Amino acid sequence: MIKDKDSITGSFHFVYIVTLIVGTIIQFSDESEFAVDMSNMNLTHVPGDLPPKTKILDMSQNNISELHLSDMSYLSGLKILRISHNRIWWLDFSIFKFNQDLEYLDLSYNQLRNMSCHLIRSLKHLDLSFNDFHVLPMCKEFGNLTQLQFLGLSATKLRQLDLLPIAHLHLSYILLDLQGYYAKESEKRSLQILDTKTLHLVFHPNQLFSVQANMLVNNLGCLQLTNIKLNNDNCQVLIQFLSELTRGPTLLNFTLQHVKTTWKCLVRIFNFLWPKPVQYLNIYNLTIVESIDKEYIHYPKTALKALKIEHVKNEVFLFSQTALYTIFSEMNIMMLTISDTPFIHMLCPPSSNTFKFLNFTQNVFTDSVFQSCSHLVRLETLILRKNKLKDLYKVGLMTKHMTSLEILDVSVNSLEYDKYDGNCTWVGSIVLLNLSSNILTDSVFRCLPPKVKVLDLHNNRIRSIPKPIMKLEDLQELNVASNSLAHFPDCGTFNRLSVLIIDSNSISNPSADFLQSCHNIRSISAGNNPFQCTCELREFVQSLGQVASKVVEGWPDSYKCDYPENYKGTLLKDFHVSQLSCNTTLLLVTIGVAVLVFTVTVTALCIYFDLPWYLRMVFQWTQTRRRARNTPLEELQRTIQFHAFISYSGHDSAWVKNELVPCLEKEELRICLHERNFIPGKSIVENIINCIEKSYKSIFVLSPNFVQSEWCHYELYFAHHNLFHEGSNNLILILLEPIPQNCIPSKYHKLRALMTQRTYLEWPKEKSKHGLFWANIRAAFNMKLTLIAENNAEAS
Repeated sequence: MIKDKDSITGSFHFVYIVTLIVGTIIQFSDESEFAVDMSNMNLTHVPGDLPPKTKILDMSQNNISELHLSDMSYLSGLKILRISHNRIWWLDFSIFKFNQDLEYLDLSYNQLRNMSCHLIRSLKHLDLSFNDFHVLPMCKEFGNLTQLQFLGLSATKLRQLDLLPIAHLHLSYILLDLQGYYAKESEKRSLQILDTKTLHLVFHPNQLFSVQANMLVNNLGCLQLTNIKLNNDNCQVLIQFLSELTRGPTLLNFTLQHVKTTWKCLVRIFNFLWPKPVQYLNIYNLTIVESIDKEYIHYPKTALKALKIEHVKNEVFLFSQTALYTIFSEMNIMMLTISDTPFIHMLCPPSSNTFKFLNFTQNVFTDSVFQSCSHLVRLETLILRKNKLKDLYKVGLMTKHMTSLEILDVSVNSLEYDKYDGNCTWVGSIVLLNLSSNILTDSVFRCLPPKVKVLDLHNNRIRSIPKPIMKLEDLQELNVASNSLAHFPDCGTFNRLSVLIIDSNSISNPSADFLQSCHNIRSISAGNNPFQCTCELREFVQSLGQVASKVVEGWPDSYKCDYPENYKGTLLKDFHVSQLSCNTTLLLVTIGVAVLVFTVTVTALCIYFDLPWYLRMVFQWTQTRRRARNTPLEELQRTIQFHAFISYSGHDSAWVKNELVPCLEKEELRICLHERNFIPGKSIVENIINCIEKSYKSIFVLSPNFVQSEWCHYELYFAHHNLFHEGSNNLILILLEPIPQNCIPSKYHKLRALMTQRTYLEWPKEKSKHGLFWANIRAAFNMKLTLIAENNAEAS
């Protein structure tokens, strides 16, 4: 959000320092399997069973008082050793002579008073700060640490040549602990720190600042002072101390931490620093004491670009608000940050102001701030996050004269908008607006800057995006996460939208139209919604799956079914339902087509296999079986009148009457023939069934003519299902002439089966074989049958 390139340079210094301190740790992060953490374990000595391949060892926050050669000698690959916050009072660096790869050594917060100087040349980070050294622990061997970047030291006394052994080293960071420093008023010491990019001085937290030493530093880019306690009397002591340190042209970043001062002294510090080359001034944990009175300050031309004040505590309860706010509003700098303070207001700056960036996060500003202020015409970024703003209409009105404003952050307030006329006033230059974490509802879309490109509305009370809203033709990014939206917005309203964040809403049945209509979307995040995995979601899941790898954020882990219960927790990518079960029209058409196909198929099969005939036969057979079930078996058997019923084709009648019948009747067998035994007046089917029922056996004369006779097939069907001789061999098949298999119609599958399963008698053409044929016929009637007539005759 900071546009000025020099401000980015200032931020770089801080990042550089942090990287310098922890950089060694970062570069070994991929070797975590060789890291051993034994911190805060109440150890009194170094354990002897550490893995020999250990590269990172943390034994801080323990009670170790001594280190021995045997503790470290077998850890030849050790690179990082943290042993801060222990009770070590003496250290012989020769114990590390077998640790030639050691680069990072932290011995801060111990009780060191003396040490030897057999240092390891591979050291890049050496921290001896916050110990009990009387003078700086420096010896000529320090000059051999050519790779050293960070050096932390402690001392209660400063001597001018203490740092001479490292005069030729180009250090990146020096931390100097002066909490125990004490010097008589008559003594004024000098300390030459020849070359370092960052100097961090820590003073006693509960004593008034009294250090009067002169420190000469070359190439100093960042100066940081911690624990500064001032009153109106010793304020000049600090200013005098800073005079030499801030003289060089390379000092860009100056930071004060844990400062307790009077308002008058703070203004004097501003007056002192304003003409200096410092570009970035940071004050953290500031406490203002005694009184706040009106102070006159003249801001000359300055190199300062940014002032940041964070975490302010005001112990003055009665004071002039104007006296306080005027000092800040009249600063001629580009960037001002005042956050986490009890400030309730800020004055409109004079017309000559140069503000481009204002950050007032976590204060108690109200809607009255900057109202009717027409002097912030250069302001590009305004941050009012975590304040007491309530009326969105007044926020818009506040920006009316900020003609260069592009970024506005008013998130985490109590903003509402309850007007429905859409008559809001915004400066037209705003392109990024953050309204998140307020109590805004759907009406907010009637009160937005017309040219906004990035809009953040997450964590509000929006239930829907109304269609009749103001034109937001330039909107490219929209964040409406953590609201109560039930549907995706209409891309017709935001035709340039490319990024949509709509996580954690109430979307259950999203429409696939959004993805299909929003052609400019390149990123969408819609996870953690209560998706109902029903038919309505099918098209959306398919559309989402097609573009998931390109534009969908959080896919697939954040997209889960919430309803119904049997799908709850299922990933949308694993939810599958067929189109047929979801499309009623298609389902009805499919059922109709299936029924139609089935009907046509059944009809065709009926025609092909003569199914109606079989149904009629089954009906007749069923009726006959019912009669048989109700009649005793003895009575049924007494109804048999014939030895055999002969079925044949009319074309074969000559052979039947001239050859077959005479031969059988000669054997005193009674034969049933249709032309002489069918009862006139009854149907043919009923006559067939009656004749078969009254005959002990049925003889079928098979020939190509028989195959072509439908009535012969009827007779064969009923004879095969003879109800009274079920399970007996009551069929006699005589093959009069050969019948090729391909000549038997497919619908006569019963005849095909009988010819395959039963033995038939073949009529021989040679007369010499006729005797054997007739013998086989007679053998088929080897059981004498007592006919009804004979039974009746005997009875009489």
